[in-house]
Amino acid sequence: MKNNSQYNNHHISTQQIKQMRQIRRREVLINRVRALFNFVFVLFLIFALFKAVTLKQWYLNKDAFKKANSSYLKIFGNSITPDYQILNSLRFIQLPNKPIYLLKTKPLKEQLLKLSPVNEVYVLRYWFPARLEIIIEERNPILTIAPSEKVAPIAFFTQDGKLIGREYMPLPKGIKTYKILSYGTKGDDYRKWDIKKINELENLGRTIELYSKEPVEYIDLRNPKDVYVKIKSNFLRIGELNNTTLNRVKYIQSILPEAKTLENNIKYIDLRWEEAYYIKLEGEEN
Repeated sequence: MKNNSQYNNHHISTQQIKQMRQIRRREVLINRVRALFNFVFVLFLIFALFKAVTLKQWYLNKDAFKKANSSYLKIFGNSITPDYQILNSLRFIQLPNKPIYLLKTKPLKEQLLKLSPVNEVYVLRYWFPARLEIIIEERNPILTIAPSEKVAPIAFFTQDGKLIGREYMPLPKGIKTYKILSYGTKGDDYRKWDIKKINELENLGRTIELYSKEPVEYIDLRNPKDVYVKIKSNFLRIGELNNTTLNRVKYIQSILPEAKTLENNIKYIDLRWEEAYYIKLEGEEN
C-alpha cells in the first residue's frame, strides 16, 4: 500500500511539471508577441511623428510675401507705409526650407526698419497652419512741407526729427500736422532743420491755436525774416522767429475779438513787436 502512494505522488508531480512548462511557453509567447507589438507601435509613432512634422502646413508658403492680408500674412498698424512697399521690402528675404517654428524673424524686422516711416516692428509666428502677423509701429508726423499754400505737401517731419519724402505722401486723413511753406532754398532749406527747429515750429502752431481757438492753416517760412501764419479768420504777421515769439503771439487772445468785428477789412494782425500789436487794414500803407 505504501508503494502505491509513492507512485501516485510521483505521477502527480510529473503532471505539474508538464503544466508549468506549458504555462511558461505561453508566457514566453505572450512576452514575444507583446515585445513585437511594442516594437511595431514605436515604429508607428516614429512614422506618424515624422509625417506630422513634415506636413506642408508647418512651412510658410513661398508666395507669402506677394500679397498682404492673405491667409499666410497679415500686416497691421501701417497707415503711412503702403502695403506694397512693405511687400517689396520683404521680397528681399529668402525663406528657408524649414518649419515656421525654426524661422528667424530678425531678418524680417531689420529689413522693414529700413523703411523711413517705420519706427518699430513686431513679427508674430503662428505654427499650424504656418502664417505671420507683422505689426508696424510708425513714426509720428508733426510738420508737412509745401512750396506754397496751393500745393499739396511734398514731405513731412516726424516727432523724432526725421524728414520723409514724397514717396509716402499724401498722409492719411486724420493725421494732424502743421503745414509749413518753404522753398527749400538757401537760407530757408528745411532739409537742414534739426530737432530743435522742428519742435519750435510745432510749439508755435500749438501756442497760436491755444490762444486764438482757431486751427492753423499754414506757417509761411518762405521769408524767414518775416514769417506769416494763416489761421482760419486772419493772417498773423509774426516777423522773425526768436525767443520772444511765443510771448508776442499770446496777444492774439485779446486782439482777435476786435479783429473779427472788422470782417474782411483786415490785411493782417501785426505781432512783430513784443510790447505792441495792431491790426493792419486793407489799403493802409506799411
